[in-house]
Amino acid sequence: MSERTAGPATRTGGPGEQEALDADARDTTCRRAEFLLPPLPASARHPEVAYFAGNSLGLQPRAVRAAVLAELDDWALHAVEGHHRATHPWLPYHAELREDAATLVGAAPEETVVMNSLTVNLHLMMATFYRPEGERTRILIEDHAFSSDSYAVRSQAVHHGLDPDETVVRLRPRPGEDCLRTEDVVGHLAREGHRVALVLLGGVNYLTGEFLDIPAITAAGHAAGCRVGWDLAHAVGNVPLALHDWDVDFAAWCSYKYLNAGPGAVAGCFVHRRHVTDPDLPRLAGWWSTEQATRFEMRPELVPVPTADAWQISNPPILAMAPVRVSLRMFAETGMARLRERSLALTGYLERLLTEVIRDRPLEIVTPADPARRGAQLSLRVGGGRGGAGSGGDADAAGLADRLHRVHGVLADVRRPDVIRLAPVPMYSTFHDCWRAAEALAAEVSPS
Repeated sequence: MSERTAGPATRTGGPGEQEALDADARDTTCRRAEFLLPPLPASARHPEVAYFAGNSLGLQPRAVRAAVLAELDDWALHAVEGHHRATHPWLPYHAELREDAATLVGAAPEETVVMNSLTVNLHLMMATFYRPEGERTRILIEDHAFSSDSYAVRSQAVHHGLDPDETVVRLRPRPGEDCLRTEDVVGHLAREGHRVALVLLGGVNYLTGEFLDIPAITAAGHAAGCRVGWDLAHAVGNVPLALHDWDVDFAAWCSYKYLNAGPGAVAGCFVHRRHVTDPDLPRLAGWWSTEQATRFEMRPELVPVPTADAWQISNPPILAMAPVRVSLRMFAETGMARLRERSLALTGYLERLLTEVIRDRPLEIVTPADPARRGAQLSLRVGGGRGGAGSGGDADAAGLADRLHRVHGVLADVRRPDVIRLAPVPMYSTFHDCWRAAEALAAEVSPS
């Protein structure tokens, strides 16, 4: 971990708080007023929550309620004819989301589709791109992969009659470090890539907030003859992406974190252009996988389209897609360049405050210090002991997160065994939120 440069102390309020308020007054990108904030516990000392859990579930945009009600009204008014006559006709509804989603991930529209949920999409992608043969059978993931990714790849190994303990290779950081180094991933692929069928890593690691070098790792995977896919659950809407130019084979993401589309929101998928035009690729198929022009002729044979739509299975859930449409429009209006600029400023400001707080406290920032290697997240290890050993670990982190919320109105989340994640989301978090988080940690964690 790089040494962090401490900024001026801000734990005493006064000028430190005014600095945050002045920064918010100058800001022109934040859209906080367009979101609904949850109520605070009665014991909290502030009138409004400082929400740092948007990397788990984003806040609800105020426009979502009207969008969902409009679909209910169209259902009541048009019934089955709503497929063609609704304000946003249901038959091509997913296509209305395509361009905004493609822009967000740096893709061509034909490479992008909004469908299903994240892990379902990963399974659909692996049905096409994980084709173990000979000694090339392994799936490469990070050791700190989200559990659902681990379950998915292990089940794919079993599906192909392979031993998941031998097939799934988990890359670990160097001893004493928390984050993977790009050169270590690239080096593994150079040495062992001939055994790897699929590389499937998280674009931004959920635990540490590390933003992996997607183009470098993708190139290394391809040089070794591997397919390379990315789980972008914590990357989409958080960091700039250029999936087409980076030559990624496929990617999938959810929409309920930084995209603010609601719990269990409809997810998204990217398939590179060179694959969408290949009719010989194996795919799992369903009604919505075939071309729209002949869909209702009920032919027994599939006629795939040369777009990512060919990986769709079922017709889109309209009531669930309305919030996604609202969210993607907000991102299109603001633009990822402006959001990234604000994110770097917010996260950097929070880091400066936290560096002062943790100087004499049993807390450690495990997120990379280099702003280019992280998204809108700083993860703190509580207790000072790696893995929580001898420090109370999980109980300390959970108890601290509870006090931050209950007493100070700062809502973060805990990841076992000993990590608290703070995500200053650029769409709605404020500099004053960051100041409050640092103040609350200083008040609740005693100096060593």
